[in-house]
Amino acid sequence: MTGDAQTHPHLPAVLVLAGHDPTGGAGLVADSEAVAACGGWALTVPTALTVQNCRDVGAVQPVDGVLIRDAAAALEDIEIAAIKVGLLASEAALDAVVEIIQRRPGVPVVVDPVLRAGGGHELSTPTLIETFRRRLLPLVDILTPNRRELGRLAGGACADDTERAVELMHLGCQAVLVTGTDDPEERVPAGRVRHTLHVPDGDRQWTWTRLPGVFHGSGCTLASSLAARLAQGESLVAACEQAQAYTWQTLSHGWRPGHDDGDDQWLPRRLWRLPVARFEQDA
Repeated sequence: MTGDAQTHPHLPAVLVLAGHDPTGGAGLVADSEAVAACGGWALTVPTALTVQNCRDVGAVQPVDGVLIRDAAAALEDIEIAAIKVGLLASEAALDAVVEIIQRRPGVPVVVDPVLRAGGGHELSTPTLIETFRRRLLPLVDILTPNRRELGRLAGGACADDTERAVELMHLGCQAVLVTGTDDPEERVPAGRVRHTLHVPDGDRQWTWTRLPGVFHGSGCTLASSLAARLAQGESLVAACEQAQAYTWQTLSHGWRPGHDDGDDQWLPRRLWRLPVARFEQDA
């Protein structure tokens, strides 16, 4: 590698279409940090603005669909290597995202289905979920729901997670990576977390040590780091494994920026390798 290539490396661009979280725990800030940490460059288009803290979401304002389309169109001179989709809080925003993806055939699409905030605030509706299933799922290369999101997207007729994942793949989604952190299966040993990748020809499972605490932004971190790995040409299985390992590290280095330690969620430190500024507080 020449000196110029080392100084100015090619960074695969990941187009991120997601909401903005002022805490930086989730949303566009989290996506940008995860993509950067995993060797990519994030191009961010907001789909919603939120009012929230480290406990819950207070309000959500969807971004106008025309603005979403225009913002993405302004980036068309940049080669997109992957697309990551997060919060879609209105049908207009969803329609805009569908059109943006359709304009970039062959680009891997990672979707984190953000349906409810960690504190319990609803971020979707039955109508929006049905539109998501019908219009967006056929364009998705890999969906990254937790077990509760998987159940809501698949509906109540399925008997288990495998049937739920198969249902979504029948709708056109190519693969489903189900995370078990928030709602662990009964047969998973205490102190462990199991994630399962479902693809048409079978599945693959990983288990990780369960970390103490409640986290905000782990789903964004996983999906964005996965998109960055796919943008660099990694295989699906390798990208899933590396994204999980990276996400676990961000959680193990997590922190609480708020003052109410009893209710505040932990936030992943996606750039934990960077030096930490040391300062002394006044006595």
